[in-house]
Amino acid sequence: MKAGAGPDLLLLHAPSVYDFRRQSILYGPVSDMVPSSTVFEMYPIGFLTMLSYLHERGMQVRIVNLALRMMNDGQFDVRQFLSAQAPPRAVGIDLHWLPHAHGALEVARIVKEIYPRVPVILGGLSATYFHRELIGCPHVDFVLRGDSTEPPLHELLISLRDGKSLHDIPNLTWKDRRGVTRINPHSFVPDSLDYVDVRPELLMEMVLRYRDVRSVLPFNGWWRNPITMVLPLKGCAYECVTCGSSHTTCMHLTRRSRPVFRSPQKLVANVLGISRISRGPIVIPGDLLQGGETYALAILRELRDAAVTNEIVLELFDLPPPGYLQEIDRCLKSWSFEISPESHDHAVRIAQEGEPGYDNAALEAFLKDALTTGCHRIDVFFMIGLPRQTYDSVLETVDYCGRLFELGDHRLNCFISPMGPFVDPGSRIFQDPDRFGYRLFARTLEEHRRLLVQPGWEQILNYETRWMSRELLVDATYDAAQRLNSLKLRYGRISRHQARQVFDRIEAARALRARLREHGNSLDSEAATALRGEINRFSVSTVCDKSELTWPRRAVNFHPLGMLRAALRAARGG
Repeated sequence: MKAGAGPDLLLLHAPSVYDFRRQSILYGPVSDMVPSSTVFEMYPIGFLTMLSYLHERGMQVRIVNLALRMMNDGQFDVRQFLSAQAPPRAVGIDLHWLPHAHGALEVARIVKEIYPRVPVILGGLSATYFHRELIGCPHVDFVLRGDSTEPPLHELLISLRDGKSLHDIPNLTWKDRRGVTRINPHSFVPDSLDYVDVRPELLMEMVLRYRDVRSVLPFNGWWRNPITMVLPLKGCAYECVTCGSSHTTCMHLTRRSRPVFRSPQKLVANVLGISRISRGPIVIPGDLLQGGETYALAILRELRDAAVTNEIVLELFDLPPPGYLQEIDRCLKSWSFEISPESHDHAVRIAQEGEPGYDNAALEAFLKDALTTGCHRIDVFFMIGLPRQTYDSVLETVDYCGRLFELGDHRLNCFISPMGPFVDPGSRIFQDPDRFGYRLFARTLEEHRRLLVQPGWEQILNYETRWMSRELLVDATYDAAQRLNSLKLRYGRISRHQARQVFDRIEAARALRARLREHGNSLDSEAATALRGEINRFSVSTVCDKSELTWPRRAVNFHPLGMLRAALRAARGG
């Protein structure tokens, strides 16, 4: 093991399934709508806020995206890499999204074998939900609960360094020297997000310090598609029954009775920090209107005054008030938005969102209005696996996409994907599946870990509904994807070449699924080896061509001098 002082905190992001390079798993189209792959190699934005908070308090933090390193280098050896590093004072591993249930725990076990005296800390929404089960693992020492853990993390690191008591550290689940589980009060729930920043220049400084650019990249292909994100809020005002961050879920899981926000000035300062380094699109998720129209307009006007030229991508949870889009158009030079009606069927939409919401006539009127602005792109998302949704309803949703295409503007595109692989822990459906017409196949963290290594995504899904079995959910997904692919070709949203590629991948995925069934959904080592290449290739770009979700590449995606200046400034402590 390398001698010398390691960082105060080594943050590791694990792949979804640790040994994915040796497994033959038909993951299905579970990642087609997100930037990352089926490995889920994109680490959470919380890594960046923890980095910033601890850096400001004189601590050294290193981020290593193990999932991406493993994905891009078939010879990358996690044990060898970690063994070659100077031991850190502590290791942090995210278990934010439940699809990391396998990889996160396996990385924790490996870390404990290599650094037996180094404390292992887990955090994230899924870690919060399963904190009692996690603390029972011999390779997990601490779990930090909640969606805002930077100050408790700092307190924990200081206490461990100085040998102080851990009893007063908020949000902490831990084991005392006798192995007895202790659950400290969940008392750190900030009423503003201004206490912490996202400082991308610290990543540049980290690259210089460790001479390692590969470990800090957010996801595969980021150099070609350098999309970044700035969170304006945490929590949610809406009650979507499948969501692990809905209003009710937050009240129980993160102790938030309402969303909390970053001030317009702080948020735009973070956007500006990114724009000095990257020319890529910047996503502001979560619908600014949750903070009220005055809050949303204040952010837009701050962005106008800052003269940000990056594409700004906004998210809408509901139809905005009159004139809102026009104000966006006045304030932003380049902008897009996405909206998720979930289903064309209003009854399904009500069952999912828990309130009447908007109907299709209102949605279409809004989209027509949006197309009169200078908006560069409108993405409309629908989902498969919702309450009261049948197979026929899914296909009717695809037909409704054709109706939206008839608005005649190529800036508007539609997508449909399965809710998968899991219903979120803590969501209203996860807590009370019978009430909403669901059957769950896993409730504990260990049960989800076992699901993740099943041979096909039909067996990985942790749910089915009263209206669609897991088998029918998979059928509906492939049939809907094929129908939507044909519509996109007809209405000029994709090229003939793209349409043919998606069609071929769907047919190949169907054939692989049939072959898995021939083996009884259980592969011996010889069959697994024979199918591995095909299975891995046909779990990507199935419900759509993944490139449909990326922005056009610029000749130069970054500001090289800006990156260097930012890194040097951060290294000097600026």
